[in-house]
Amino acid sequence: MDRTQKKEAVSFLKDVFTSSASIVVVRNLGLNVAEMSDLRNEMRKEGANFKVAKNRLARLALEGTDIADLEGHLTGTTALGYSKDVVAAAKVLVKFAKGNDKLEIVGGSMDTTILDVDGIKALAALPSLDELRGKLVGLLQAPAGKLAAITQAPAGQLARVFSAYGSQG
Repeated sequence: MDRTQKKEAVSFLKDVFTSSASIVVVRNLGLNVAEMSDLRNEMRKEGANFKVAKNRLARLALEGTDIADLEGHLTGTTALGYSKDVVAAAKVLVKFAKGNDKLEIVGGSMDTTILDVDGIKALAALPSLDELRGKLVGLLQAPAGKLAAITQAPAGQLARVFSAYGSQG
């Protein structure tokens, strides 16, 4: 990797560190190419990204950011999961790590807060933005459905009464 490529990599990582809602640092303990491809595909499905990063370049990119303390997590063969949705990257990586002992969650960040392993696991347990939107829509629709059922009930009862009177006569 020449000097220009390194500068581009640092610039890219700095952008990731400043613009992502959450970042998860993982340690690769021997994932093969097929497993890495599966992980990247899962990340893309959830709107997250996965990048293997050189620790030295990542440390340079962290300088001057609000999450410069994340530097302590950058040891060994590390990779970064990141996303605009706060829980997407954590959710995919924690799930993948449960089924594969070759990936270890090290820590990460949420906005400007540095998280340890337990913090990342707690973040992964939260509902995603899409799940929250669905719940909110369901909550908003429920009262409207109940109101429609209540307003239709008296009309149905009146129709049954009129039908009964009609059948008597």
